[in-house]
Amino acid sequence: MVATVAIVEFDKDVQHSFRKALELIGGIDDLNTSNRSVVVKVGVFDPKAGNHTTVSVADAITRSFSKAPRIFLAESDNYRGTGFERLQIWKELFSDVIVPFNLSEDVETRTVIVGGEKMKLPHMLFKPNVFVSTHILRTYERGSIIKNLFGLVPDRKKARFHKKLDKLLPDIYEAIGGIDLAVLDGTYFYGSAGPPPQIQDINKYRVTMNTLVIGRDAVAVETVGAVLAGMKPEKMPILREAVKRGLGEGKLENIEILGSSFESVKEKFSSAAKALKRAKKEA
Repeated sequence: MVATVAIVEFDKDVQHSFRKALELIGGIDDLNTSNRSVVVKVGVFDPKAGNHTTVSVADAITRSFSKAPRIFLAESDNYRGTGFERLQIWKELFSDVIVPFNLSEDVETRTVIVGGEKMKLPHMLFKPNVFVSTHILRTYERGSIIKNLFGLVPDRKKARFHKKLDKLLPDIYEAIGGIDLAVLDGTYFYGSAGPPPQIQDINKYRVTMNTLVIGRDAVAVETVGAVLAGMKPEKMPILREAVKRGLGEGKLENIEILGSSFESVKEKFSSAAKALKRAKKEA
């Protein structure tokens, strides 16, 4: 089966563009049902840094699951704060259906072996729940969509896992049954993992791009995003390991890219990367 990834550029109407992207990849009718709750794993290391999925894109994601009985916006604790504290970025979306969930506080867990050790992962991450991973489009060798799974580790002190992420993250991917929908939020393009927390002007570290990259094959989405960001997927350890395990498509030539012209969007990101380099030199 050919992996399909949608690239859609938008102006102000994120909702319309998101719906268009979903249509291009064949829709999500099998995911949007009344008997499956949805877990949206947002990625936010430090809320002050600003390098996280925007409220508008998170809103578009949640609205696309109109039949879901419950939608959890999920994050875990880290040394920058509790998961619940960091989820306040999206508090305007909270409702009776859309609720914040701190993965580090889930008392109902399932023990799995990841990274060579036993780990208790929150029960809600497992099927039949739908799992969505959303993060920013950036130049970062560890990627975004799969790297976002690091936030599923409930331990607040995650540093000990850094040296084995290329094995740990695919282990987690396999343990939870995969990512059902991957959403790269390219509202802004970050020329690195993100700005330092103490940065005063975040716009020196990002360029407005208003682009969405969406697909059901998370590895394919990560691959397309990596190429747009100017990286070589075959040189990204985590992505390489995911491809080796057969978790998704990692060769651009085997991915059907629909929507906006890939070459045109790639050129725009290349120009944005150059602009970011100039801005940093002048900073």
